[in-house]
Amino acid sequence: MDLTGEFAAIQIAFALLAALGSAFVRGLTGFGMAILLVPVLALVLTPVEAVLVANVLSLLIGLSEIRRLVRNAERSARTIIALVVLATPAGLLALSLTSPQLARLLIAAIALAAFLAVLLPRRATAAPGHLTTGGVGIASGLLTGYAGMPGPPVIPYYVGRDMPRETAKASMMLIFTAASATGLVSGTAMGLLTGHTAVLGLLLFPAVLAGNWLGNRVSGRVGDRTWRIFVGVTLAGAALAALVKLV
Repeated sequence: MDLTGEFAAIQIAFALLAALGSAFVRGLTGFGMAILLVPVLALVLTPVEAVLVANVLSLLIGLSEIRRLVRNAERSARTIIALVVLATPAGLLALSLTSPQLARLLIAAIALAAFLAVLLPRRATAAPGHLTTGGVGIASGLLTGYAGMPGPPVIPYYVGRDMPRETAKASMMLIFTAASATGLVSGTAMGLLTGHTAVLGLLLFPAVLAGNWLGNRVSGRVGDRTWRIFVGVTLAGAALAALVKLV
């Protein structure tokens, strides 16, 4: 398949750098890959392509460590996943009906909201009630379809609580893996996932593996406050860069 017939070399090079950097953040924190990757990819691809490429990468990297994620995730992750599966098609349908310029603006705004969510104060260790958990699952599914970003509702749900970092990371990663699979199934059913888009995701996967490995190596050496600050600054930078580009 001739990838360059669909994507220019500069687009592929840009996407490789974005994949490497966003995967490093994922390995370091357990979240942030799609939030960072989609707004950047949407600058050189269409929003639908950016979302689906991010879904391909998120699914592949999640499957590579699925046993650890299932073992360490909190039980609430399963409830959220079920709701994500139900809500994702509606979000993807909305994206396909939105103009590319408006979709880019909304995706950048969602990424900025994720940065603000990281700054929220921590809560107690007790899990939120069923209503809150249900709201997180539905919102995460809608954002999975529309922006390829299940993270903004999920991040404060887990990171905002005083719980072991590994439990929070595994719970979020498991949700993101299931969300990306749902997004790809929905995209295929709607005829939005093309062969070129899938191949681009496969081409970027080695960069994601490398970035995720580096992030995991650094994660054990970074204090809790430091990685929160790092992620917050990175999320803000990505969102603002996307907004500036649009303006």
